[in-house]
Amino acid sequence: MRRRVVPSPTADATESEVSPIKPAVFPPSTGPAATPEPAAARRQTRRWRPTPLLQASAALHCGALGLTVWHPRLWPWTVGAVVANHLQLVATGLLPRSTLLGSNWTRLPTAAASHGQVAVTFDDGPDPEITPRVLRLLQAQRTLATFFCIGERVRRHPSLVRECVAAGHAIENHSYSHSACFSLLSPRRLALEIARAQEAIISASAQCPRFFRAPAGLRSPLLDPLLQRAGLQLASWTRRGFDTVRTDPDRILGRLARNLAAGDILLLHDGHAARTAHGMPVVLEVLPRLLELLAARGLQPVTLPQALACPR
Repeated sequence: MRRRVVPSPTADATESEVSPIKPAVFPPSTGPAATPEPAAARRQTRRWRPTPLLQASAALHCGALGLTVWHPRLWPWTVGAVVANHLQLVATGLLPRSTLLGSNWTRLPTAAASHGQVAVTFDDGPDPEITPRVLRLLQAQRTLATFFCIGERVRRHPSLVRECVAAGHAIENHSYSHSACFSLLSPRRLALEIARAQEAIISASAQCPRFFRAPAGLRSPLLDPLLQRAGLQLASWTRRGFDTVRTDPDRILGRLARNLAAGDILLLHDGHAARTAHGMPVVLEVLPRLLELLAARGLQPVTLPQALACPR
């Protein structure tokens, strides 16, 4: 049998903008699932199937058109019904944890939850000030996490992405520019945001993201078919600490810890982090306490790809 040689994802570590994180050594049950795979192997597209809400919306549009053609005087009612439907779709897109517009991970799969697994995730990085310190806190607790990275920041700080991968963490897609108008973009612009972030992450890490998180969790009905075409799974969260706007570590930890259970997906930020009254990024005060709490409750943090691969 010929031995397969896989290139190391840390080959360019000499460019690092911060002092390098030593690769952590994990037990077999918690170690990274992280041998880089060819991008093509992970870009397995799935056939898109609209949700019942989208099917009903399409039927309403067709019915309204037919009714208007058959009886033009009814147009104020048919137009009103279509407008109301559009407002409903927009309102649904404002609910980050909704599954009405398509598949959406708000918790880990049942198999992962049955093994006592949870996911600690970080958004909006990499950040040259905060991300290295987050990595050290994770390494101190021998914990793996998932980083949803902005493509533009990945281009600017590729060595930070390699630091994350070298430590066993997962790097996933959080759009290229993190536009505040992401949910209002055209299909072409949405596809470009997804594809450019994918390319930036693959170039920096030699790994292909499997998950996507929309900026602020806001999305439109146009997003789900594009994600399925790209082979990406939308992932939101079970609960978040609002650590981009709140500055009190106790309140943030309280939100994350409330009803904490196996299968939860927890959201923090290593980018755009709020600061405490002392000027400390609040995530750096919350994270050690959160990891200690997880350990005390016997919960095992894993990356989202690890949860996806958890045996049933």
